[in-house]
Amino acid sequence: MATKAKLNVYTHETGAQLGDLFGIFFEDLNHAADGGLYAELIQNRSFEFDPIDHQDYHSLTAWEKVERGGGRAGLSVESATPFHPANPHYAVIDIQEPGEGVGLSNAGFNTGIAVKEDEKYLFSVCMRRSDSFTTPVRVLLEGANGAVCASAEIIADSADWQKYETVLTAGFTDTACRLVILAGGLGRLEIDRVSLFPEKTYRGRRNGLREDIAVMLADLKPKFMRFPGGCLVHDGSLNPDDRNSMYRWKNTIGEIASRPARRNNWGYNQTLGLGYYEYFQFCEDIGAKAIPVLPGGYDPHHGRIVPIDELGPWIQDALDLIEFARGDASTKWGGIRSSLGHTEPFGLEYIAIGNEEVGEPFFERYPYFHKAIKELYPDIQVINSSGPFAAGGEYERGWTSAREHGSDLVDEHFYQSPEWFLANMDRYDHFKADEPKVFLGEYASWGNTYYNALVEAAFMTRLEQNAHAVGLACYAPMLCNVGYVNWKPDMIWFDNHQVFGTPNYYVQKLFMNHQGDRLLYIDAENLPEKPEASQETVKGRMVLAAEKSAVSYRNITLTNNLTGEQQVIGESVELNDIEGAVSKEEELRSFLLGETDLRDYTLKWTARKTGGVRGFLIYFGMQDEGNRLNWEIGGWQNQDSTLSAVVDGRSSCLTQSLFSVENDTDYELELHISGRLITASINGTIINQAEDLLPEIQPLYYTASLEDSSGDVIVKAVNVLDTPLSARIELKELSAASNKAEVHELSGIELNAENSFADPQKVSPSSRTITFEGNCFDYDFPGHSVTVFRIQHS
Repeated sequence: MATKAKLNVYTHETGAQLGDLFGIFFEDLNHAADGGLYAELIQNRSFEFDPIDHQDYHSLTAWEKVERGGGRAGLSVESATPFHPANPHYAVIDIQEPGEGVGLSNAGFNTGIAVKEDEKYLFSVCMRRSDSFTTPVRVLLEGANGAVCASAEIIADSADWQKYETVLTAGFTDTACRLVILAGGLGRLEIDRVSLFPEKTYRGRRNGLREDIAVMLADLKPKFMRFPGGCLVHDGSLNPDDRNSMYRWKNTIGEIASRPARRNNWGYNQTLGLGYYEYFQFCEDIGAKAIPVLPGGYDPHHGRIVPIDELGPWIQDALDLIEFARGDASTKWGGIRSSLGHTEPFGLEYIAIGNEEVGEPFFERYPYFHKAIKELYPDIQVINSSGPFAAGGEYERGWTSAREHGSDLVDEHFYQSPEWFLANMDRYDHFKADEPKVFLGEYASWGNTYYNALVEAAFMTRLEQNAHAVGLACYAPMLCNVGYVNWKPDMIWFDNHQVFGTPNYYVQKLFMNHQGDRLLYIDAENLPEKPEASQETVKGRMVLAAEKSAVSYRNITLTNNLTGEQQVIGESVELNDIEGAVSKEEELRSFLLGETDLRDYTLKWTARKTGGVRGFLIYFGMQDEGNRLNWEIGGWQNQDSTLSAVVDGRSSCLTQSLFSVENDTDYELELHISGRLITASINGTIINQAEDLLPEIQPLYYTASLEDSSGDVIVKAVNVLDTPLSARIELKELSAASNKAEVHELSGIELNAENSFADPQKVSPSSRTITFEGNCFDYDFPGHSVTVFRIQHS
């Protein structure tokens, strides 16, 4: 009879502090702010949409002219004498025949403006008119069938700009309303800053947040929130007054009308109604520490660089932000914060400079920020960057910079396949406690299925166990409006009236709600032997390809390194995909070299690019379109050389280095495969090297912690395998009395299951309480399960 598996939890043997380990990350992509967390219901409220934001935008995007009952009017947008110069555009209704009313309507977001019966909506607008000062302006909410849901009248009685407010009470529930503004009389009616907010925002705040989304975030109980990005932090011009400037925090505070419209680099408009003051306020409301991210004077997307002798204002922005958060009312920026309504400091412990930066210009500039911040605020933890890749030249450059300059944390980002996560569970095991800590600022496996969440849960147990080296971690991206998708997967999905959390959300919630404060030592006995994992050599088809480029390949040879045998497998091939492929899988211009099952081999060839925006591409170890390895030279914006593994159509970048391909230049390329070790060389110099590890799944992933405030012992266990595991949990040195444990568990779920609006909690944890005598109990961990025990003892 097999000996029973056992988990030993040493309840008095504490380890590393868990600190602020698990938190959240907000970036305004996927309309996460406007049309999402920011509760404003009007789209393009100040008529500021512009083709700079998106090629299809114009100043009347989301607006339509309305003419009723014989009414006739002109509708235009002007900018000669605006309500506020920061938002210079305003609508002009030139009333020719009033009829039953003329004006304009707004379509809101998604299917329209969503309202609920009997709930109140706060309407405001800035108006002035040239005539008919006693004729009312009607404000209507009309349902999908045209029925009036709510109405009010405003007397615009001034030839100068005035702000008017009223309350609209919904007569019925409808998710497809539109706002209609109707004027009578004669002359010109000019309109700006049209706004409609639900009265029920999160905590009832004016200019507030959408309650249902905010509650889901609050329910996570995150230790921190990183904001406002993300790529939008550093993508843009260097001039803060430009429409497409980098994200500059000082543009986002104060009166809403004074916040300039901004091009969001994800391809839409950003009102900045949700700005730094609101971010800090929300962090305070949900008990999360703020982690603001500021640009470091370098846009890696477009090569815009602030000269080092002109960094002063950028560094001062960082220092002023700290004062805004921490200074009392007697300081300049603390006084500004106080004038906005928050007399007490918000507090601030962390600040990040740069976001997934690559390239020497950032790392030349980072030390100036670091030094200035530490001189004035030595206790602030300053976060450096290591780029958007899990390994490689730029990753190492970031870590070298952090060690050299004494950064407190290093921001790592990676989006990979579940198989990569399973193969790299020990990623942080050998990181040192006396070096900068890891801030895993963006990570996710590709997908929102239960399988993705299960694998991420296993990885999170290892993040927790490595708290000596991993200081902070947050899943990303966090929010996605289903009508405006820039990126997926995402943790929370919503439309204009409903929201649901993904399986990934519920895993994050389990780990945040039950983090604990200090690690407890835990070990296992008699676990089943882990399944054998094959680390067989990389073998399969070899395919030369082109993506968005015109290339030639010649002198192609394959060498068996164990025998020395060399064969010519191609003389010359021309590939042309200069217009760009529609589908990588179906329409890449490619050439099949053949197939190999050699254990140690080298592929060599000469490559030349004659046109296009990218460089060279080869697939190797290719089983089918969805399972292969890639070497891409001159990839994204022709600046990378990457080795990637694709499993079931999901890609993982194994390593990256900077490299740009020049036109009409010969490159000698060499790919050496030994087992699963891949070495890629250009002109005789190694540019990339990585081992494509295959998963070695453990019988059980587990961790334990102690929560100081309650004294609870928390044990987390993840069974990635499909076979149940019966085990005894022994709580060493726990008093032998009657004890109880809350059990929170995800189990009995198909691996491909996803949540949806129709079934928002299809994948969500169950909870129950168990009691036991003494200091141990038996438990059957289901296959494919995530289990959290919160043990309360007398």
